[in-house]
Amino acid sequence: MHSHSCRLTVTRLYRYVRLIVNCFSHWTFRPIPLPEEPSLSAADVTIIIPTLDGDGEDLRETIRTCLVTEPHEILLVTIDANLKRLSELARSMSSSRIRTFSVAHANKRRQMCRAIPEVTTKITLFADDDVTWPRTVLPWLLAPFERPDVGGVGTCQRLRRPERPNVWSFLGALYLERRNFEISATTHIDGGISCLSGRTVAYRTHILQDPAFTYGFTHEYWLQSYQLNADDDNFITRWLVSHGWKTYVQYHKEAELRTTLEDNTKFLKQCLRWSRSNWRSNMSSMFMERHIWRQQPWSAYALHLATLSPPAFIGDCLLLFLCYQATQTYDDEVQAWALGLLAFWMIITKFLKLVGHFIRYPEDVMLLPVSILFGYLHGFIKVYAFLTLDVTAWGSREGADTDDAYRMIRLSEHKK
Repeated sequence: MHSHSCRLTVTRLYRYVRLIVNCFSHWTFRPIPLPEEPSLSAADVTIIIPTLDGDGEDLRETIRTCLVTEPHEILLVTIDANLKRLSELARSMSSSRIRTFSVAHANKRRQMCRAIPEVTTKITLFADDDVTWPRTVLPWLLAPFERPDVGGVGTCQRLRRPERPNVWSFLGALYLERRNFEISATTHIDGGISCLSGRTVAYRTHILQDPAFTYGFTHEYWLQSYQLNADDDNFITRWLVSHGWKTYVQYHKEAELRTTLEDNTKFLKQCLRWSRSNWRSNMSSMFMERHIWRQQPWSAYALHLATLSPPAFIGDCLLLFLCYQATQTYDDEVQAWALGLLAFWMIITKFLKLVGHFIRYPEDVMLLPVSILFGYLHGFIKVYAFLTLDVTAWGSREGADTDDAYRMIRLSEHKK
């Protein structure tokens, strides 16, 4: 019986210490404030937007909100087949700040590499083609760069709430809410983050224009068997860590972008793609590069090791089983109370990371059971993702997989 109690205690500590500590860290997090005399301004920023279609209302809205912040320049990069369309869009925006480029195949790394050498400003900012910014975002993103050891800065991200939200948009909003919670908490503790999301992220330009970075970015290998051309933001985040740069996340209303996610069953394919990226990158961080163990020990435990945790459904069942075993000598009523309190605690912990969303949209509380059930489903999505790590297809965006073969290329035997 004593052994069952020990297993229950150890399992609960491993699982919930990180949650409790992260809660306090997230709730006490403060962004780096705007300096009184900043050394950087919007004129020091070049925005790079890789895009596929070359036009569309989401892209136009992204460009409009970027232009409002008055950057030095916006560089748009598409594929050769859509360059004419993108150029026409750029002309229609009536701004001398926009330039257009193209590459032969749809691949975000190649598109980024096409534009990076064109940047002449101190800061390079990448943005997806479906985000909207507040007018105030650039000063807040630039503030951390007043610290000379900061190499990359991320943003707070929320879903652009549709007029008629459905279950899928609810789940997408919670995905971003959990992410905001986790990265603000770990950034506050040891500066760690598993990935500076490419939806909107700023870097020091000289880091990206370093020939060593360019070579590494275009020659990343997975398991010594594949050349990996997906997971661009994961690679850059790990590069910063491995080269001694600090990262920061400006979790603040003035640096809060809005984005879109799939609001139908394609959201499951997005989750699968993100999970594969997390597996590949986190395993690289933990077992191949290993810098995080020394530089970001809390993040290694709270973010990276969590990748190896069993699916939530299995973990919950295991805890309940251990509790049942540990209380077998108790009265039936006491044992029932113990199991009931543990189940209640589990429900509370699944709510804590999402408090911010439910404060903003209290009507969504009715969907909390859906969130819990999806959490169980996502555990099995994560397992399937692990079993299919050689797949890089999106599956959720029309035309996005035309050149999927370039995202992960199997090496010939003589290159292994």
